[in-house]
Amino acid sequence: MNTLYSFRRCPYAMRARMALRYSGVPVEIVEVSLKAKPAEMLAISPKGTVPVLDAQGRVIDESLEIMRWALAQHDPDDWLLGGDSRIAGLIEANDQGFKVHLNRYKYAERYPEQPMEVYRAEGALFLQRLDGLLEGRDYLLSDHLSLADVALLPFVRQFAHVDREWFAQTPYVRLQAWLQGFLESELFTAIMKK
Repeated sequence: MNTLYSFRRCPYAMRARMALRYSGVPVEIVEVSLKAKPAEMLAISPKGTVPVLDAQGRVIDESLEIMRWALAQHDPDDWLLGGDSRIAGLIEANDQGFKVHLNRYKYAERYPEQPMEVYRAEGALFLQRLDGLLEGRDYLLSDHLSLADVALLPFVRQFAHVDREWFAQTPYVRLQAWLQGFLESELFTAIMKK
């Protein structure tokens, strides 16, 4: 049996859980307390971050690698879009740039160099880009869900939830609908059950 060490609210763990669920890979999910990480997890991944997948002896401790591994097992709706290179670029922009702005916006008190609104404005540039990608379609890169949508969703969700009123007032109506559709989807609600 495959085992995924996860933390329900961690965005990296969320995207790994969604890919595993979609692919139908059987997996036991072990909810980790970040204050008391299980010895079994630390034994196979000493860095101590979630998610960690023990795929019958093969240890994968990066969320994107877990997602790609799951899709290699089964990708019935072509989330990989036939190897579309735009997926990697969009995920990199999220993970390397947007995530930095998200952290500073969400935890602005830890970054007193700038007001929270500056960090929000920097992150909003990425939201604007995503909203533009949704012009004329329901998903970021295709007419159906892809790896990019699922990989970015937890981070956009976090950004939107820092100040829900602000997000609701933005001109990013396509992105708002994209996010709401995800939050109401069976895929998302299933992986968020306690």
